Amino acid sequence: MTNYIILVLCIVIVLSYLFDITSRYSKIPAVILLIGLGILLQVISRSTGLTIPNMQPILPVIGTLGLILIVLHASLDLKLEKQKSVLLRKSVLSAFVLLVLVVSMATMIFVWVLDYPVITAVLNSIPLGIISSAVAIPSAGHLMVQEKEFIIYESSFSDIFGIMAFDFILFNEGNLAEGIPHYIFAGFLTVIIAIAATSAIAILLHKISYHVNYVIIMTAVVLIYALAKMFHLPALLIVLVFGLGLANSEIVEHTFINRIVNFDKFRKDVDSFGKILGEMTFLVRSFFFIIFGYYTSLEGIFYPSNLLIALSITAGILVIRWLFIYYVLRIESPTLVLFAPRGLITILLFISIPAVHIIPQINTEVITLVI
Repeated sequence: MTNYIILVLCIVIVLSYLFDITSRYSKIPAVILLIGLGILLQVISRSTGLTIPNMQPILPVIGTLGLILIVLHASLDLKLEKQKSVLLRKSVLSAFVLLVLVVSMATMIFVWVLDYPVITAVLNSIPLGIISSAVAIPSAGHLMVQEKEFIIYESSFSDIFGIMAFDFILFNEGNLAEGIPHYIFAGFLTVIIAIAATSAIAILLHKISYHVNYVIIMTAVVLIYALAKMFHLPALLIVLVFGLGLANSEIVEHTFINRIVNFDKFRKDVDSFGKILGEMTFLVRSFFFIIFGYYTSLEGIFYPSNLLIALSITAGILVIRWLFIYYVLRIESPTLVLFAPRGLITILLFISIPAVHIIPQINTEVITLVI
């Protein structure tokens, strides 16, 4: 039995690798193929009577790890340069405004048409409003440099804004007014923690000479993220600041730090760290979407009501995005308009909604179709 499990895992990894390569030519995002592979495994399991252990409980764990690794890996490619300030402002503005617009429109429909409470409507709307960096960043590899950087910034900040808003609503639903000052303070505190953590971990990355070091660095990042989440801080911001700090060491290269840090060696360490991070991200992301696909109801995907709801949500997202990018940001790029995928973070937040706030019309099959 052990050999069969190892064989299946190896085949899954190889197929995922092939999906990743072919997606650049077929223009079909690898995530779609991975979910499809999960559904196919479900069909094979049903038809053969093969029993597979219940992996649903570990789906949030794998998803959270994937989110951390993806944002960290993406931030290592971001350079904070003066000539990119306009691009950065536009991408951050796009992430925030589009999230607000989509959530506002969906909330109004849930409240006025379906007659759900506002808190319930907002909690179900936020996952639909977030651009998934887990899907957007890997799929943006073939784009032009400026478009790719716009997508990386926009999707990363969309994740951050969305998670902060979701956590804020979830933990302060009893008294939102008192929760606002707390969350503003939490944001500032998180930035301070992120800067301190970045400095400490960067020194570890540079000074450790033992042959096992990158795994310890990644473990430290995940540990800090988990602790921040426990105290209801915007933990993803810590991951982003850490990655930006490693990628933009030139900012402090000509300061007193130059006396204690060999920046040429440091950049080589960061480059090696980024390569290993990319490999781990690939594995975690692959298994997450395959497992999600495996537990998606095949029958539910073809229900007319689910198809209609998913098409309506997708059309609404694209229309709002087109109006904002073309007429507010003044960016005439059909590629950026169509580049608004939902994915890992959408699923993570969706499965985190308390049972009392679940809207039956927005089910797992609808989320899968929107993705």
